[in-house]
Amino acid sequence: MHITLEALKRFGLDRVWWLVSPGNPLKTRGPAPLSERLERARAIMRHPRVSVTDIEARLGTRATADTLAALRACYPGVRFVWLMGADNLAQLHRWQNWRDIADSVPVGVLARPGDRISARMSPAARIYGASRIAGGASHLLGRAGAPAWCFVNVPMLDISSTQIREGAG
Repeated sequence: MHITLEALKRFGLDRVWWLVSPGNPLKTRGPAPLSERLERARAIMRHPRVSVTDIEARLGTRATADTLAALRACYPGVRFVWLMGADNLAQLHRWQNWRDIADSVPVGVLARPGDRISARMSPAARIYGASRIAGGASHLLGRAGAPAWCFVNVPMLDISSTQIREGAG
């Protein structure tokens, strides 16, 4: 929740969509049922500029690059920005068609404790180094053309996403 509100403010976004995924191909343990996760997410995120959605399941996509391609086709007038934590930037090069993600939409990276250095030194950060928007200009990301990315350090709350999910159940 905190990260989402920071993303809205720092990146100059109009809205944020929480995509509740049918499953993460990089995780070994399967998730709880989609309907249950969707209900939990809606219970903890109630904000007029945030939508919790299962659109990835409805589109029939699992890989982020495929989801973004489908969203851009369905909503051609919308300027999408992909949001991720610094931990995901550190491993982005392992994602299926990861360069398609970086080449199709701006990427907003929100620093989480312990992942700042590995994220900034990651293969994706090095390859797209020339496309980085400085943190002080983060508000420009929502209007930037891809490839563009911005890494911001945000004040973090000392609670994990697992703890939030368990508290909402």
